[in-house]
Amino acid sequence: MKLISSNSLPEGPALSCLRPCRSEAKADEVKTVDIDFDQEFISRMIHKLDWKALIFAAQCVGHQEDLPDSLPDGYEGDEDLLKKLHHILLEVEVTSGCLVCPETQRKFPITNGIPNMLLNEDEV
Repeated sequence: MKLISSNSLPEGPALSCLRPCRSEAKADEVKTVDIDFDQEFISRMIHKLDWKALIFAAQCVGHQEDLPDSLPDGYEGDEDLLKKLHHILLEVEVTSGCLVCPETQRKFPITNGIPNMLLNEDEV
């Protein structure tokens, strides 16, 4: 699971505890893969991110990469920041672990990089 995915979890009452600003990623295994840097793509994605959730997720998986606590003005021209964001969003992947709901402590497993967020029948 890439952090760009965890920052885009669906809205809705059944998965409300897994919204990015609330769920915690517990990584048992993290891998890094090289992906070509695309400054334009990262620049376009930034405004769609929940910044605090991204920082929290990066901390949870041990890859904060010196990201600032808040998004600085003029980030579009800051190639160093954009490369750090590219790395944490696209190159860092949780291959094994879980997402934890802070309300219920329910764990949603991540296996082979894929989070299983299927609900039980009584949760639908």
